[in-house]
Amino acid sequence: MNNLVLSFISVILIGLGATLTFDLWALFLKYAFKITPSNICLVGRWLSYMPEGVFTHSNIGSTPRKSAECTVGWIAHYMIGITLAIVFVAVAGNNWLQYPTPTPAIVFGVVTVLAPFSIMQPSFGLGFAASKLANPTQARVRSLMNHIAFGIGLYLFALLVNWLLQVIA
Repeated sequence: MNNLVLSFISVILIGLGATLTFDLWALFLKYAFKITPSNICLVGRWLSYMPEGVFTHSNIGSTPRKSAECTVGWIAHYMIGITLAIVFVAVAGNNWLQYPTPTPAIVFGVVTVLAPFSIMQPSFGLGFAASKLANPTQARVRSLMNHIAFGIGLYLFALLVNWLLQVIA
């Protein structure tokens, strides 16, 4: 198989795995510490209103639901994870893909928290970095922890993909 195609498939698998790590971390926090995970269905609601020209909400939680918003949200969540993995590998380079190390992946995970802080949360009516919530610090820490988990997932799934490639080679 062409190296470019193999690299692209690898990055897609890494993005799926990193997003799964994000979700598993959120489930761990939910059951171990009763920390409510992010509502991915709200991402679907936000995206479902965009074709109507509505990009921001005063409070997305009180915005009327859209059909299939949860499906749209979960598909978007994993597509965003794949896209972020592609961006990361494009920045980190093919060398990282072949010989992954944790630090660049975790740093990238930390940097990705800027997206919900500056795009999604304000668009949802929550303010920059959840500043309008009753406990913005808790929301910020949860977002940061989730995105660190994403970075750890990038690293772990790069190791797994490399191992699988060696096994099938």
